[in-house]
Amino acid sequence: MGKKWQKVKHLFTRHASRVTHHGSKGRLILVIGGASSGKSAAALDLAERGLPQGSKRAFVATGQALDEEMTVRIARHQASRGSEWKTEEVPIDLAGWFDRQGLAYRTIVVDCLTLWLSNLRERGVSEPLVSERVSMLLRAIQGTAARVVIVTNELGLGLVPLEASTRQFRDLAGQVNQQIAAEADEVYFILSGLPVQVK
Repeated sequence: MGKKWQKVKHLFTRHASRVTHHGSKGRLILVIGGASSGKSAAALDLAERGLPQGSKRAFVATGQALDEEMTVRIARHQASRGSEWKTEEVPIDLAGWFDRQGLAYRTIVVDCLTLWLSNLRERGVSEPLVSERVSMLLRAIQGTAARVVIVTNELGLGLVPLEASTRQFRDLAGQVNQQIAAEADEVYFILSGLPVQVK
């Protein structure tokens, strides 16, 4: 990656033994931060650390190319990953994908949880059902032997939104992040490209 990541990789090194694959037990890692904070780069670094050469790896993208900007953004992210990563587009049924495909991979990155939540809400999934969907996802992840790195946005550090619907989404995103963090083995907060382990 860039010089910035070469400078901060030592922050991950002392945790390398904790994120390597151990037998059949998987590991859940949450990477959280603001927009354009370096979350995706950190997630890929954590997902690849200590993996044997040739290990199967999947990048599960929840974003959809619904406009030109998203199309360019998705293409840029794909170009930044190595050819050994298989990209899977899963905007809605993450738990189903893990049930069907999770056992085929040693490491999996899900990017990102916030877009997945937005996709669910756009399809009319109610807030109580969102929590159930997250529980289903966690159970499906626990059924794999993979290292799973989930990327999500921290939406609660800015100004309080004026629109009630935006405030409701922010609050829901915060609840979902807490639900995932509570079950995660490790949690990293990314600030201006610098990772800080908080769990």
